[in-house]
Amino acid sequence: MVHTFVNTIFKLFYGRIFMENQNLNVLDEVNKGATMGMDAITYVSEKVEDNTFKEVLDTEYNKYKDISIRVNDLYSNYSDKEPHETNAMNKMMTWYGVQMNTMVDDTTSKLSELLMQGTNMGIIEGRRLLNQNHDIGTDVKNILNDFVVMQEDSVETLKKYL
Repeated sequence: MVHTFVNTIFKLFYGRIFMENQNLNVLDEVNKGATMGMDAITYVSEKVEDNTFKEVLDTEYNKYKDISIRVNDLYSNYSDKEPHETNAMNKMMTWYGVQMNTMVDDTTSKLSELLMQGTNMGIIEGRRLLNQNHDIGTDVKNILNDFVVMQEDSVETLKKYL
């Protein structure tokens, strides 16, 4: 009897910890994706000459920022720490990638292509997170889903500039 009770308590406690970790992991991944998106847009924007495209990028940047703000607001429900962002090495690699890929061709079409490639990686990762984390909280799932849909919409917007 006591053994069954202890096992039940352990499962409830472990299950709660596991679910909280899943929620934190998903929120961390979304925030890393959002900050990477903001970094990439910042680096690409430096090369943009087309004012209309620059306005589109400003709008896209703000969408990523809104997602990051939502993650930060929700994160405190699961942890007293701050959500993970992209590290300095990833920021440097993103900057370097933009520089190298636009040395010969920095047209609006090329810049749009680069952003689409990064965004597509984010969509794949987001869909994978949705498919593999069925037990995350509804609030976390909503942010993750909104992030994926936002990126899918971004790709559609960026296609117009190829």
